[in-house]
Amino acid sequence: MQEINRDAVLDLTSKWLSQVVIGLGLCPFAAKPWLEEKVRLVVFDGEDLPRLTELLQEELVHLNNTPSAELETTLVITPNCLEDFFDYNQYLDVTDRLIEINDWEGIFQIASFHPNYQFGGTEAEDRENLTNRSPYPIFHLLRESSIAWAVEAHPDPDSIPDTNIRRMDALSDEEVAGLFPYLKPQI
Repeated sequence: MQEINRDAVLDLTSKWLSQVVIGLGLCPFAAKPWLEEKVRLVVFDGEDLPRLTELLQEELVHLNNTPSAELETTLVITPNCLEDFFDYNQYLDVTDRLIEINDWEGIFQIASFHPNYQFGGTEAEDRENLTNRSPYPIFHLLRESSIAWAVEAHPDPDSIPDTNIRRMDALSDEEVAGLFPYLKPQI
């Protein structure tokens, strides 16, 4: 197992959230909880998938037991685990099952981010993949009630994915390199 520097992982993830997710407006709902310090960042530095599943369970319980006025959302960052996007994508079935067996459907959902994220039907180098590319594999634990509220408050939530793709397409190669320094030079 590769030794990680937790502070460096947290710093790079925070920079990605500030500059990419919030800075580019990829998630128009992210700025408020981030500025209010209601986003929990948790680093899982292991490689053991059963232990990761336990941690995700613990974090969902913590989120469930903490009022949204105190904690809105949690990101579980896995710098030593699921580095292969195919493996990560397969593991999402486990996270879906975790939601299901705890009767959290309609309460929580898990959004996915990965350094090699690739949407179905795209090529690895397609710019639209940047919308979900992060410094490390990340599981974003979300409250569905907050998503529903944010979507209702947005004037046109259906336009968000297309708007994000246009934003990525408009970036110069230099801007991509500056915003995504952790990516392999495929884009």
